[in-house]
Amino acid sequence: MGDRDKQADPMQGQLAPTPSSSDETEASLERPTVPIKLQETDRVGQYLLTTEDAELLRDVLQHNVHLERSGVSETRRFRFRDLEFTRRLSTFDRQNPKFSSSQFHGFFTLFWLGVALLLVKVAANNWRIYGSIWGQNEIIRLMFSKDVLVLGLTDFVLCWSTIFCLGLQRAIRRGYLRWSGLGWVVQNIWQTTYLAGFIWWTYHRDWPWTHTVFIVLHCLTMLMKQHSYSSYNGYFSELYNKRELLTRRVRQLDKQSDHRAASTGRSSAVHTEFDSEMTDLKRQDEGERSANLKDLHGIRETDHLLSLAETIENGAPLEPSQMRSLKALLEREIELLSEGLRGQFSSSNHYPRNLTMGNFCDFITLPTLVYELEYPRTERVDWAYVAEKTAATFGTIVVMIVVSQSWIYPVVMSTVRMKEEGLTVQQRLEEFPWVISDLLFPFMMEYLLAFYVIWECVLNALAEITRFADRGFYADWWNSVSWDQFARDWNRPVHNFLLRHVYHSSISSFKLSRVSASLVTFFLSACIHELIMLCIFRRLRGYLLFLQMSQLPLVSLSRTRFMRGQRLVGNIFFWLGIFTGPSLLCSLYLII
Repeated sequence: MGDRDKQADPMQGQLAPTPSSSDETEASLERPTVPIKLQETDRVGQYLLTTEDAELLRDVLQHNVHLERSGVSETRRFRFRDLEFTRRLSTFDRQNPKFSSSQFHGFFTLFWLGVALLLVKVAANNWRIYGSIWGQNEIIRLMFSKDVLVLGLTDFVLCWSTIFCLGLQRAIRRGYLRWSGLGWVVQNIWQTTYLAGFIWWTYHRDWPWTHTVFIVLHCLTMLMKQHSYSSYNGYFSELYNKRELLTRRVRQLDKQSDHRAASTGRSSAVHTEFDSEMTDLKRQDEGERSANLKDLHGIRETDHLLSLAETIENGAPLEPSQMRSLKALLEREIELLSEGLRGQFSSSNHYPRNLTMGNFCDFITLPTLVYELEYPRTERVDWAYVAEKTAATFGTIVVMIVVSQSWIYPVVMSTVRMKEEGLTVQQRLEEFPWVISDLLFPFMMEYLLAFYVIWECVLNALAEITRFADRGFYADWWNSVSWDQFARDWNRPVHNFLLRHVYHSSISSFKLSRVSASLVTFFLSACIHELIMLCIFRRLRGYLLFLQMSQLPLVSLSRTRFMRGQRLVGNIFFWLGIFTGPSLLCSLYLII
């Protein structure tokens, strides 16, 4: 997305978003359209305007008066225009010129050369001890020994059941229900049922942690996609209904203008006065005439809007001049709403044309969690590139299995034996520092490999297949000097989802302050992480939740006068947390 969402925010943590500079006015970005009715009066050419919210309509009129007086053209900012997709490549992509010309490219080569030599060493030791390069293969047997077919069928149902959202949005479009009423409730009930159902299924099948992690993470991914799709189209359904209502009102004004044309009252006087002033303007030189014409139009439009506001406030009938101002105001609103309903790259793609099976399936397969009408696309699919990323994916997974089998699995089994032998908590805690030290380096290795295989290999392969051009799945998180910077750069798809649908929505819908919205977003992110740990270890301990929330004071510390500008110190503290955090968490869940 664009760089505007990379600014600092007071309260941030892992996966929590950072707001843009315009967040302070988020609650007032949208000027609502007001339903109105016109009724004829006894006098020809005069009409009564009625509305359900006169105060709101006066605000709209006053806003237009301000625009007319200031001479500033209006650019409406809509709720889901907070992110901007653009064409870009990921940092470690070989097609990225910045990566191939980087002064640190040799360290990338050194890393993978070291990984290759590590695999050779492990394979040689396994051959010498077990007579096989794979050793005892406990991890592989754990992955493929149980319910592989059921796992695949579950994932198939998990993906296709998301079609419920498309059906709901079509029902909203046809007027069976409204998003601002029952539609929003139905969608949230479905999302809760969706998440609870698949989590219950993992417990019911008693799957190993490999199966559980895959299904739970994929379920959360699909859940976020459904929420974004429904929120986007639900909001647009409200804009569409407002535009249709205003269009009908303009047609009503056009019909009533025929009756007004027959009268010779105030409308004729206004036109005569205006024509007289135009005649006087023609006598001036061409440059002065152009300037005065603009001023005259602005003054007249402002006067009409002001008189219209006063008329509505007093409950008096509308005059013909006020009718023209009202029609111009409604047409301006229609034009702005039509602009908001269009895509970012072409005017032909707009709501509700996007409510199709093809569009929905396209979004579900794209490597993004936030819905848009359009995304930047590449011209063709480079299948050689797809093959390269696919091979890198499976190769990296093999490396992760080897690391887990050789250095993590033995430590985990030793903690399991402690509990089976009946060691007390105090006795197990005596082994706690040694368990952490044994897991430090293998977990650091797994952490880096997991980042590479997901955000560089899998997402880039999927982006190439779908011709998705925005490959900014991560930024240079390894240079982070604080935890809020890491939250922005480590996982950009999730960060952008939280930024749009949690942080901004908390401000616009629930009127929260920036700090409160940041705390809500951060806490929700921590709860989701703890839910994953609950599914893996089958018990709720809250260690991850506590450690993630403890990042808040660390973020505040990084912004003190003492730490401000100390980039090296900040990066050291960041890497200490990354280095010790995974092994500490795993040890807590295993020992206690």
